[in-house]
Amino acid sequence: MSHSANPSEGRPPAFSYREIRKGFLRRKPVGSSLQCDDIPLERLAERFGTPLYVYSASAIRERLHSFEHAFRKIRHTVCYSVKANSSLGILRLLAGMGCGFDVVSGGELERVLRVDRRAAKKVVFSGVGKTVEEMQAALKAGVLLFNVESEAELWRLAECAARTREKARIALRVNPDVPANTHPYISTGLHQHKFGIPLSQARKLYAQASGTRYLRVEGVSVHIGSQITHVEPFAMAMERVADLVRVLRADGHRIQYIDAGGGLGIAYQEHESRDFAERAAEYAAALWRPLRGLKVHLLLEPGRAIVGPAGALITRVLYRKTNGAKKFLVLDAAMNDLIRPSLYDAYHEIVPVNMVAAKQDLNSSRRETVDVVGPICESGDFFARGRELPVTADGDLLAILDAGAYGMVLTSNYNTRLRPPEVLVDGKAVKLIRRRETMDDLLRPEIQQP
Repeated sequence: MSHSANPSEGRPPAFSYREIRKGFLRRKPVGSSLQCDDIPLERLAERFGTPLYVYSASAIRERLHSFEHAFRKIRHTVCYSVKANSSLGILRLLAGMGCGFDVVSGGELERVLRVDRRAAKKVVFSGVGKTVEEMQAALKAGVLLFNVESEAELWRLAECAARTREKARIALRVNPDVPANTHPYISTGLHQHKFGIPLSQARKLYAQASGTRYLRVEGVSVHIGSQITHVEPFAMAMERVADLVRVLRADGHRIQYIDAGGGLGIAYQEHESRDFAERAAEYAAALWRPLRGLKVHLLLEPGRAIVGPAGALITRVLYRKTNGAKKFLVLDAAMNDLIRPSLYDAYHEIVPVNMVAAKQDLNSSRRETVDVVGPICESGDFFARGRELPVTADGDLLAILDAGAYGMVLTSNYNTRLRPPEVLVDGKAVKLIRRRETMDDLLRPEIQQP
C-alpha cells in the first residue's frame, strides 16, 4: 500500500493540507491543517460538531466536467446515479450543471423533482422492483426512459401506462453475463444475479413490447456492477449490447438509446498515477469503440466517480484504548454513519485533520498500528483494522476520506444514534445542506402512549 504526504494527490483538490503559521507576521510554521477547498476542517467541526459529512462543490464540478469532456464527441447524457448520494444540495448542484439523473425508487425520483421538475425529462428509472405507485409517478412526471428488469415488470408497466394513457418509453436491461472483478455484493452482470433479462430472451420480449399500444421501445440498457477499476469489462459488455442492437434494428425496432450504466471505480487505497480526466477518457473510448457506426445516444450513470472523492467524514477521537498488545482508537463516528467498512470490508484512507510541525506528518516515524472503531455495541463497528496511522491523542480530529458516495445514503439510527449533518463547501463559502438530526426528529413517527 502506498502512503501519500498529501491526501489530495491523485484526487481533485478537495482535501489538502495547508500550512499553519503563527507569530509576528505569521512567519513561524507550527504545523498543517486539512482543508476542504479554502475552509479548514477544524473550523467546520467547531461550528457543526462531529461526526460531520463535508463535501467539496469544486471537486464535484471538476469530475463532472472531466466526464462531459471525455464524451464530448459522442451524443450522450450524463444521468447521475442518485443512490450514490441523494442529498438535495448535491442534486441541486448537479441539476444546475444540466445533469440528468438515474433513479431506482419513487423516493429518489421525488428528490429530483423537488430540486427541478424539469429534470424529469433527463431521468432514467432503473431498479429491479418498481411498484405500481412508482411507475405511475414516473409516467406522470414524464421521465426519459424506464429500464425494465423483467417480463413481469414489462407487463405491469404496460398496464399502468394504459390506465394513465401515458406512453412509457422503455429499454430492457439485459444481462450480458460479464464478470466485473469487483466485490460480489456490487457485481450485477452475471446470470446468477437478480438484475436484468438474459440476452437470449431479449429479442422475443422486444417483439412483444413493440406490439403494445402504450409501450414505446427506445433503447437497450446494461449495468454490470460498481467500483470497477479496469475498462475491459465495460468494453466486453458494450460489444454484446452492440450485437443486440444490430439484431433489434434488423427486426424493425427504432433503438435510439444505449444506457451503459455506471460502475467506474475510484482509488480508495492506491493513489492514482493518472488524473481523473485521463481515466474518464479511457472509459469513454472503451464504451464507444464497440458502438461506432450505430448512431445511438449514449446514457451514462456515474455516481461514485463523481461524488466519492469529493466527500469526507470528520470525526473526533473519544478514547485511546489498549487490550494487551492491541491498540484502539474509539471515535464518535460509527458504522451507522459510514457502513462501507463493516458491510464490504471496504478501505477508506484515514488522516489527521491537524499535524504539528516537526513532530508529526503522514510519513514520519511517530506512527502506530491501531484498530479504528466506533462506539456501537458490535464487533463489526470499525473503520480500519491493523491500520498504521500517525500517533493520535484523545480529542484529535480525523478525516475519513472518499466518503462522498455510499456514506450518508447508507446511514441508520442503530443504537438510537442521530444521523450527522452535511456541509457543502464551495471555495470560501460554506452551506449547511442537512442539519444534525435531533431526538425529536427520530422519535416523531413513533406512537408514544401516555
